Amino acid sequence: MVTFNAIDILIIIFFFLSVIAIGYWAGRKDQLSAADYLLSGRKVSLTLFVLTNVATWYGGILGVGEFTYRYGLLAWFTQGFPYYIFAFLFALFFAKRIRLASLFTIPDKISGTYGKKAGLFSAILVFVLVSPAPYLLMTGNLISLIFGTGVFLSLVIGIVLSAAYLFKGGFRSDVYTDVIQFFIMFAGFILIFFTASSRFGGFEFLSFNLPENHLRFTGGASPVFIIVWFLIALWTFADPGFHQRCYAAKDGNTAVKGIIISIFFWILFDFLTTSTGLFAKALLPDIDQPVLAFPLLAEKILSPGLKGFFYAALFATIMSTLNSFLFLSATTIGRDFIFRIKKFNKEEKLKSYTVYGLLISGSVSVILAWAIPSVIEIWYTIGSLCIPGIILTVVSSYYDKLKINEQVMLIEMILAVSVSIIWYFLRKEFGGSILYEIEPMLAGLFTAALIHCIGLIKEMKNKKNSV
Repeated sequence: MVTFNAIDILIIIFFFLSVIAIGYWAGRKDQLSAADYLLSGRKVSLTLFVLTNVATWYGGILGVGEFTYRYGLLAWFTQGFPYYIFAFLFALFFAKRIRLASLFTIPDKISGTYGKKAGLFSAILVFVLVSPAPYLLMTGNLISLIFGTGVFLSLVIGIVLSAAYLFKGGFRSDVYTDVIQFFIMFAGFILIFFTASSRFGGFEFLSFNLPENHLRFTGGASPVFIIVWFLIALWTFADPGFHQRCYAAKDGNTAVKGIIISIFFWILFDFLTTSTGLFAKALLPDIDQPVLAFPLLAEKILSPGLKGFFYAALFATIMSTLNSFLFLSATTIGRDFIFRIKKFNKEEKLKSYTVYGLLISGSVSVILAWAIPSVIEIWYTIGSLCIPGIILTVVSSYYDKLKINEQVMLIEMILAVSVSIIWYFLRKEFGGSILYEIEPMLAGLFTAALIHCIGLIKEMKNKKNSV
């Protein structure tokens, strides 16, 4: 049972008001060009790049608590470590190239490389991947838990809190609100970590009170299970948020350094969240709803006021991703659908199209989160089905030696997604066998890789024939 007193609620309300105020302050200047509104004029400094990049990475914080509560260090080994590797590779091989391209979205690049059909199909995939509905659902659930409001009203409140300042301030407001949320999320988890460790002890307490597998990196999981999660982390290369922030950086070096520095902050924050999840398991071993591991631990060990601050940190962690994904979704609608479909378009229209996108995306997110309470699981499932259709497309669009024929690429994208979907349903028939361990994403990635290799061989033959 979670209870709140007046000081906790006042702290949370003050957090909401502070975020809104900063969002409006950041958007106080008129932003006439599309680059101003969508990418903060492509002038984001290294400090702002790092703060927004780190803050937007952890929207599924309640899921992190659940995963750690259930599986211990395996959560970090599968949900943290592989992403450091691929983020580092992204920084080395893509960040500077993306900034030099000076585009707006991933479909912009794919359209330029593989044609309008591939660009439109990639826009559909990106729109699915950046759906803000899961993060809105978590925000709404926390608002309902604290204030006792109904689910639908809580979702509406959550979307208003996240979108209000984006209409005027655009990406600049997104960035500056991420800054305050960065500091609050770190401060909140530092607070609960040191409270738990000072009251109950450190590693010795955890080792004595946790199941043995919780302190093993592999957690007793099968090698196939771990390999699958490492491969799933490949989606980093097609992360629309990474691309957006690279486009917005003031130069290529800022993008490269920003991602590398971000990795160190992710390591620190993962240490805090993983440790907190382990303390939750050690102190509350029989939680019926592990997704509430962090809130229930706060209820047990934090005093009034401190608990309110920790809840503000939970909101900051979720909403920093919610507002970023909401704006990415709106940009996809405005730039990659409305702008491309309408004739005689001018780039200055992009701001108004993105505003329409905010209204559409926000409304759809509220409806989706209200109608399907399990939308988080559905989003991850759909994400794993869509990612195989876009990873090689994005990677090859930046390296000439990996480019293939436009038609072959479109076939690759469609078949990779189709195979993933088909395997998703067939997999249920293989329960208990090794085939069941093969995630739909792996089937899709294998399909994409196979077709891409065929396309590369075809390109090599064409070059030889033309010599």
